[in-house]
Amino acid sequence: MRIERLCVFCGSSAGNLPLYTETVEALASEMAARHIGLVYGGGNRGLMGLLATSVHAAGLPVIGISPRRFHKETVPHPADEYILVDTMHERKELMYRRADAFLAIPGGIGTLEEIAEIFTWNTIGFSGKPVALLNIAGFYDPFLAQLKLMVDSGFLKAEQYARLLVSDSPKGILDALELAERTAAPWSVVDSPTSAGKAR
Repeated sequence: MRIERLCVFCGSSAGNLPLYTETVEALASEMAARHIGLVYGGGNRGLMGLLATSVHAAGLPVIGISPRRFHKETVPHPADEYILVDTMHERKELMYRRADAFLAIPGGIGTLEEIAEIFTWNTIGFSGKPVALLNIAGFYDPFLAQLKLMVDSGFLKAEQYARLLVSDSPKGILDALELAERTAAPWSVVDSPTSAGKAR
């Protein structure tokens, strides 16, 4: 599957392991080598800002989408297209609609919520776009264990669980995403037209 724009969910903090920032820089390099642009949450700090700045510096298109509440006129943002929306729901829908695939790297509760929602949409047919985790230093091991428990307990189908792509390396996860086939999405909520946001 050709990926032109990858939506990456990640933290607005850098975390406390150098490996987080090192891997994000490696991810940006891999994206540049494959000519993959970025869709992200519009921030300029932490892993989020580092990834956007690195991808932008490599000459790839960056689309930042941010709630107006977080926007500061005097703060530069590393995005070719910077879109302001009114709500978090509009932000997520527009991020989902503008990307070809979705990847979560380490982050906080917002990152977890974003990847859980798009993975939910994938499992129930609202989106056929592939979903993945870049599992740096085992960051998502507890989350994966919880999903496996859902399978073992009869709340998540094994074939649904298997749709979530996982790797601990940028090359590995981008290889997996490019090999993944977009599945049918009967309701196509992610691809539906939306009026959310206006480019600045």
